[in-house]
Amino acid sequence: MKDYYGMLKRLMLFFAFAAITNIAFAQQSEITGHVTDAGDGSPIPGVNITIKGTTKGTITDFDGNFKISASSGDFLLFSYIGYETQEIAVGNNTNISVQLNASDVGLDEVVVIGYGKVKKRDATGAVTAIDSKDFNQGAITTPEELLMGKASGVVITSAGGQPGAGSTIRIRGGSSLRANNDPLIVIDGIPIDNEGIGGMSNPLSTINPNDIKTFTVLKDASATAIYGSRASNGVIIITTKRGKKGEATASYNGNISVGVPAKYLELLSADEFRSTIFDRITDHGLAPVAADALGNANTDWQKEIYQNAISQDHNISVSGALKEVPYRISFGYTDQNGILKNSNMNRSTFDISVNPTLLNDALKIDLNAKGSYTNNDFSNTDAIGGAVRFDPSQPISNGNILYGGYTAWTETSSGDPLNGLPNNIATHNPVAQLAYRDNTSNAQRYLLNGKFEYTMPFLPELKATLSAGYDFYNTTGSDITDPLASWSYREPERSVLGYTNMRKNTAVDFYLNYNKEFASIHKLDLMGGYSYNFFYREGGNSNRPWVKTNGEYENSRNVTYKSKNLLISFMGRANYSLMDKYLLTATVRYDGSSRFAEENRWGLFPSFAAAWKIKNESFLKDVDIVSNLKFRLGYGVTGQQNISDNFYPYIPTYTISQTGAYYQFGDAFYATQRPDAYDPSIKWEETSTQNIGLDFGFLNDRISGSLEYYMRETTDLLNEVPIAAGTNFSNFLITNVGSLENKGFEAELNVKLISKTDISWEISANFTRNENKITKLTRVDNPNYTGYDAGGISGGVGNNVQINSVGYPANTFFLFQQVYDSNGMPIEGLYVDKTGDGGNIAGNNLNKSYLQSPAPDYLIGLSSRFNYKSFDLSFSGRINIGNYVYNNNASSQAVYSNIYNQSGFTANILKDVEKTAFMNAQYWSDFYLENASFFRMDNINFGYSFDKFFSDEINGRVSFTVQNAFVVTKYSGLDPEVSGGIDNNIFPRPRTFMLGLNLNF
Repeated sequence: MKDYYGMLKRLMLFFAFAAITNIAFAQQSEITGHVTDAGDGSPIPGVNITIKGTTKGTITDFDGNFKISASSGDFLLFSYIGYETQEIAVGNNTNISVQLNASDVGLDEVVVIGYGKVKKRDATGAVTAIDSKDFNQGAITTPEELLMGKASGVVITSAGGQPGAGSTIRIRGGSSLRANNDPLIVIDGIPIDNEGIGGMSNPLSTINPNDIKTFTVLKDASATAIYGSRASNGVIIITTKRGKKGEATASYNGNISVGVPAKYLELLSADEFRSTIFDRITDHGLAPVAADALGNANTDWQKEIYQNAISQDHNISVSGALKEVPYRISFGYTDQNGILKNSNMNRSTFDISVNPTLLNDALKIDLNAKGSYTNNDFSNTDAIGGAVRFDPSQPISNGNILYGGYTAWTETSSGDPLNGLPNNIATHNPVAQLAYRDNTSNAQRYLLNGKFEYTMPFLPELKATLSAGYDFYNTTGSDITDPLASWSYREPERSVLGYTNMRKNTAVDFYLNYNKEFASIHKLDLMGGYSYNFFYREGGNSNRPWVKTNGEYENSRNVTYKSKNLLISFMGRANYSLMDKYLLTATVRYDGSSRFAEENRWGLFPSFAAAWKIKNESFLKDVDIVSNLKFRLGYGVTGQQNISDNFYPYIPTYTISQTGAYYQFGDAFYATQRPDAYDPSIKWEETSTQNIGLDFGFLNDRISGSLEYYMRETTDLLNEVPIAAGTNFSNFLITNVGSLENKGFEAELNVKLISKTDISWEISANFTRNENKITKLTRVDNPNYTGYDAGGISGGVGNNVQINSVGYPANTFFLFQQVYDSNGMPIEGLYVDKTGDGGNIAGNNLNKSYLQSPAPDYLIGLSSRFNYKSFDLSFSGRINIGNYVYNNNASSQAVYSNIYNQSGFTANILKDVEKTAFMNAQYWSDFYLENASFFRMDNINFGYSFDKFFSDEINGRVSFTVQNAFVVTKYSGLDPEVSGGIDNNIFPRPRTFMLGLNLNF
């Protein structure tokens, strides 16, 4: 009986379970559907589809189709990188079509990394992304200006006001002392060669800023190591705009701007100069003959060489689809004049892209061609120094015959002050320097790239990508000096220097991506591939003036060069996510470079990173105030293969001799071949980086940002070490011997103070603290080795004011400490006697002190954007704290001895002389080392947007911008922002006022 009841109980349970299961299955049905892009209608493979509240799910195939079993009361969640997640109720539907919209927050969701993309919240490395809406506004002609002040840890310093001039870019400080410190620039997936080239003021100036969509800055090694030996200084990825399916649209962006000199150096006026001459004769022993050289004019030479520069920039683009093939075409024209007369950059650009999909959308193709044609007029920048020194009592012209009428100092022994032979040691007329030198170049650049991405029909999680790029640029130029120029007097023929430079770089990448989700909690993203980069250069120049005889150029000496190198790489990356909480990333790159001997040719560059998405933990998941919280750790090694101007630093090479070393045989001149020093064991520098980061977001990311702490150490630094004379054609050799470290803290904060339909206000700030220190400079510890000089200055011969020494930052100022009298005036030639030995203090370098660094201690970037209905107001600015600048203008030009030279000419001086009363130059006095901390308002922009312009089909925006609006600083020189920390006659940055118009059709 007991067994009977037990069996009956089991049977009842079985039938009850079967009935419940049958009911459940009866309520479920098979749902099919199709997922497409709402923008262009193309299917989206790999979309994650899950039943809300469960781990059950599937993904779309390469045609965008899916199939899933669900009940009528279920909700399906559709999610994919770069698109807004959609929630769809199943209801009675058996077939569901879904259109996913591109995420409105753009880069807040997806960032471009090396050889792929990743959700920002899934990124494990230190990555900063800047979208076009956050770019700097103004008369911007080079891409890096868009980024200035926008990312923590990124320092961009303009080289000056020359049209199209480049900038110095540093990410988390420099990683090298002698090798290249520039970051790797990647444009649309193709790493480019951004080294300088003759005739082109800035290689990046060939890229039209209006064609750029986004910047992504990779800062730590876990993010950059995928680029291996080219990424020790960080990576900046530039993504340009592409077309979308739909009706054709057109846009116009144009502006007209006026640049004006922001500041002049304070010099003695003509009256003050004459008064000073007579005072020095009366009370300070100046020879009375000095007064004979004075003129009666009142010439402000600075105002004679500078101008208000009118510039214009126009860009038009058309995008749409032609027979379902998206395209975008843009053309740009820039005519930028510099505030130094006769300086100009005239540039025309084009950008053409098509991105069709073929083979039932399994094959995606992205083809792009960029080109630019640039004509440069490089003013004679010697005129900047000439305007500081030339006697203000002299007229611009004095009626001479030999020098075209321009006033020129002549040899007093000639007996003819107007038409005598030129005085070669005298300052030259700055107006004549502009008029009589014609330095021009023509540059063409073409950047071609194609990307082919194929999704395997039999395995939609697997994609194969082939990317190829070709970067070609060619420059030709000439530097012509008129025969009437007093500083190069060659009547009746001109001095002509010519040059050509050409580069042809090829890049080919092939890689596979595998992206798979398992059991709804495991996500795996694998990448592996091969990279080929070939660099070729050739060119030539005439390295001595051409002399024309009987209508033919003779005795010209042309020097040509050709060089090439190859970089071959294998790379891989693995991203793993567990429950969307725990993230792991590992990358590796194996590089082989022809720059090194076979035993040092290959290098391995690994990285590892982990992240914890704390927000997704159960204890924080439902806390609405916290929208994002992620902790990151990373470590990696990157390299530096661009270690020398010489492509072959490990083999013997020869250099063509300078013109002064030519040998004459009969009527002909012959160059010599000079052997160069070389190191057969030279290899790349390596930089290891450790990074700790925290990403946060509150109130649905109305408050968001990140915190970073990093440590970077570069080993096998290149350093110049002494060797036995005669052993290697030199008594110094550049070899791997040192180490350098950078460590710092970064913070970024973005706040949406107001976010409403008619009014919004966003502010952003970033903070950087970087400490730099040299830790080794010799193979064996040598306490007597103080380091090597750096920081050459104008004035004297071979003078330096900086040093690289162990225990101190790179390029630390190394000067004597000035002694002052009771009134606070510096005493000429008297410095602190650190050794206590007395005697000639200035003759002993042991009395010099290690002082401050040109690099700032703290950097802060600030920006704000305010919108009210159709009006908008934005600004961006930067604060540098603790950067020191050596005022070389004052140290060389603010001394009384410069006023008169015994060979018969006078020269002006700076009013700074009143602060010192120095008779002679005191180049190594720390008096000239100034705290150049500053706050610079980079731009202020005011705009008005309108819905129609003569037609309902046209809308747009008008704007007014002030660029380089103001600078707050205690620095006494022209500009406190000086790359390298030595201020000596840089081309000044203008203050620019711009009126802009944007129209959309």
